[in-house]
Amino acid sequence: MVEIKSDTALEAMREAGRVVANALDAVRRAAGVQVSLRELDEVAREVLREAGADSPFLNYRPSFASTPFPAVICTSVNDAVVHGIPTDYRLREGDLVSVDCGARLGGWVGDSAISFVVGTARPADLALIETAERALEAGIAAAVVGARIGDISHAIGRVGRAAGCGIPADFGGHGVGRSMHEGPDVPNDGRPGRGMTLRHGMVLAIEPMLMAGGRDSYQHHPDGWTLLTIDGSRAAHAEHTVAITDEGPRILTLP
Repeated sequence: MVEIKSDTALEAMREAGRVVANALDAVRRAAGVQVSLRELDEVAREVLREAGADSPFLNYRPSFASTPFPAVICTSVNDAVVHGIPTDYRLREGDLVSVDCGARLGGWVGDSAISFVVGTARPADLALIETAERALEAGIAAAVVGARIGDISHAIGRVGRAAGCGIPADFGGHGVGRSMHEGPDVPNDGRPGRGMTLRHGMVLAIEPMLMAGGRDSYQHHPDGWTLLTIDGSRAAHAEHTVAITDEGPRILTLP
């Protein structure tokens, strides 16, 4: 089911989105060589605590997972695409890190993700991150009243494919509201003019996930959560929660 949110609800979701943005900013500033992923998770937890928010990630267990998710952020490093569990791994010079974070405030959820490099970056990693961010921008630009879900998917896929990136077919964006995952699904590749028509009050988490090796296939880590590139190439992830409005797309997860 796709819930149409009132303008009042959109304002409440904006506050949840602001918490997410602040948490991601704090994590990015805290990240550095020898900082552990678990320490980054604690940084995000503190931001959520101070805001009076809780985490829709913590203890989340979808059908594919053998165990509940144990953290408030996903930390996916280098060849990890998404859903990386924060561990005691300590960041190294040149690591490419994708961080996904959610917050629930007043019953409403915000969801966003960023990618960045620790220390000195390889040009190829910066190009991959920039492509993911451009794909996100293209997807958001297509998220207008009267368009279709496939228009968003096509806009994202066109950017990713033009850069030679692989796109994991079974994972993409989704509706968001009182729950972290609501309808509709928003694939990261597809044909324009297909799928549900976008209406004022729909809210979508739009999230390109791109793999530098160009292959769409992936493999699962033994932890049951982390998705890894099949060829060991690096991956990047970018995401915003976006409201469809009569005035155009409104990003709810900005600072």
